[in-house]
Amino acid sequence: MNPNVDELLQRMQGLREELEAEFKRKREEIEFVMQGKRLHFAEEVQQRQRLYRIGLLRYLRDARWLVLLTAPVIYSGFAIFALMDLFVTLYQALCFPVYGIPKVQRRDYLIFDRTDLPYLNAIERFNCFYCSYGNGVAAYLREVAARTEQYWCPIKHARRVLGAHDRYPDFFEFGDAESFRQGLERLRAQHAHEANDL
Repeated sequence: MNPNVDELLQRMQGLREELEAEFKRKREEIEFVMQGKRLHFAEEVQQRQRLYRIGLLRYLRDARWLVLLTAPVIYSGFAIFALMDLFVTLYQALCFPVYGIPKVQRRDYLIFDRTDLPYLNAIERFNCFYCSYGNGVAAYLREVAARTEQYWCPIKHARRVLGAHDRYPDFFEFGDAESFRQGLERLRAQHAHEANDL
């Protein structure tokens, strides 16, 4: 890989770590503790936060009528997400062992902690659950697809890809047949190393 690209990728990784540290510092200011998979606020914090909850009737009364009319369209996507979730889970369960690709841990992508926030009413909680599920399934699918792509076709596109997954920088340059043929098995072997690291 190009040394300049390697350097940029290392700097990006450093910035990601710095950003994570800042997020962690900010989370610590909010006064909650994790117990297992659930978060808990101190009673006084819960009481303060409940003051910001908007009641269901007021929430519905103040909603724009076009928002209310389009809500069924948005919620109808739940069935699609559930089918995609099922397909991706079955796909990797059947195919990944054949290729020696480590399975993606679904639980790492489907996080539902926002439903514990005391300042959300029932509709807002459901909306947070729905968004968490949809985006979680999308992220889960993306990682399964990225691992599949790394195994079968780890070649960069000729055109710039917006929002490329984290594995993409390790792929072979477009049109570099020699590197592809010489390095394909090495890149596939990275999966085996990942499985051992898990």
